[in-house]
Order: sequence, then C-alpha cells, then structure tokens
Amino acid sequence: MNSITLPSHAKVNIGLRILNRRPDGYHTIHTVFQELEWHDSVTLTKQPQGCMITTNMSGIPCDDTNTCAKAYHLLKNNFPDIGGVNIHLQKVIPPGTGLGGGSGNAATVLKGLNKLYHLSLTAGELESLASRIGADVPFFIKGGTQIGDGIGERLTPVSSPVKGIYLLILPELSISTAWAYGAWKNCLESSEQKPNFAHFFYGTTPSFSIFENDFERIVIPAHPEIGIIKNRLLRMGAEFAGLSGSGSTVFGIFDDEADARLAESKFQPTCRTILTTPANL
Repeated sequence: MNSITLPSHAKVNIGLRILNRRPDGYHTIHTVFQELEWHDSVTLTKQPQGCMITTNMSGIPCDDTNTCAKAYHLLKNNFPDIGGVNIHLQKVIPPGTGLGGGSGNAATVLKGLNKLYHLSLTAGELESLASRIGADVPFFIKGGTQIGDGIGERLTPVSSPVKGIYLLILPELSISTAWAYGAWKNCLESSEQKPNFAHFFYGTTPSFSIFENDFERIVIPAHPEIGIIKNRLLRMGAEFAGLSGSGSTVFGIFDDEADARLAESKFQPTCRTILTTPANL
C-alpha cells in the first residue's frame, strides 16, 4: 500500500470549564468532546523522504508549522527508518472556528502513517504521541464521545453519543485560542471547582443545563454576534446551544431534523451553516 485516504472529522465541545492554572501556564479544563460526521479528507502517499503538504484551502500553512508536519516529524524521530510522505488536505473545516480541524488532521496523519508504514502502534501509544503535538489531538485518535480533563489529553470514553441534529453556524470571523486563554488569564480568576459532566450520561435525569462554556464570558463581550446567534438558536427550538471551544463556531442541538433545517434557513445566506450528526451513532 503506497497511498491511503482517511476522513478527518470535526468536533464540538459540549460545555467547557476552565479550571486551575498550571505551573507551565496552561489551564486545566473539563469538557465533553463530541466527534461529528462532517469531515476533511487526508490523503497520505509514500515518497522517498521528507514531508510535503498540499491543500485546497487558502490560509492553511504548508510548512513545518502545520500540525500534520509536526505529526510526521514526531513519528520520524521515533521511527527513523520510515520514508517520507506527501500529505494532501482536502479541507472543509476552517481554522480558528473551534472545530478542531488542525488537531484532527494531525491525529489522522498519525493514524494513517501507522497503517502506511505498518508501525503497529496501539491507540494508547498514538494518543501518547498525539499529546506532544497539541491539546486536542489525542481526542481524535479514537474520536467518538469522550470527557476531557487535564489540558484535554486525559480522556474518558463515553459509550453513547450526545444525540441530535447539529446545526453549526460559522460566522465570518476567526478566534485565536491563545488570545482567548490570555484574555481569561488577564480578566478572571480560575476555579478549582469541576462540574460533573459525566452526570449527563449516567444520571437519572440528564439535562443540558449542566453544560457551560467559560469562553463565552470572554468571547461574547468581544464579539456580540456570537451571543446573538446562540440566543437565536435557542429561540428556534435547539435543546442546547453554545460556543465550541474558544469559537467562533456556535452550534445548536435539535431533536427534530425539520426544526434544524428551518433554523438553518433563517441563518442563510448571511452565515455559513452545516447540518451534521455525531460520527459515532
């Protein structure tokens, strides 16, 4: 096998609490990651040496700053005998939207190279490598639905997804995660108190009311349109609406597809919209 093409899925964070700040400057978090069916496609083709990246989307770096290049070089350092790779990213997930596009691409490269070069790495070993690339990358090794702790690398799989029709609203703006954490650090105190998001899955009366994204307290004052979109989704019948990660994507979870499609029509054509479902249904 000289080439392989794999899907690289989007994710949303259903709730995200920012907890205590670590000595290294990072903050620990508590969140629920939900992988979505909507995805990029990543094609890996063997080449004698080195890493070449191409993509259909402007604004995506194709040099060693790309998370996919970092994934390749990380494996190359651990397995010096592997050859090179040509990586083509067929992108639909924009950067800076809180949907984990770059992190998912990197995880997909790790999984693809594992198959392409017959490295026989386990999912746990891939997650350990992924944690050295970025905080969200380990989640995408297994995907599905997982509770994330630490900086997002401590993962607890959940057996069933957060079901529903997901309407993603992608405003015409990009939000830097580094900016969002910096703004949180400068303006607000961290909390040691961690909500029990697992209660949603294992409690007797699950309710979306336990979910809250702390980044909304930073992002909405800076970008009021985010709050407007969230409130519109709730008025249109979403069971839950919130910011994914640090944004800029706002998503609503609907029980009924017809209601989701009607809501989608109200946001078009001023916003880009995506209707999707959990990848692990």
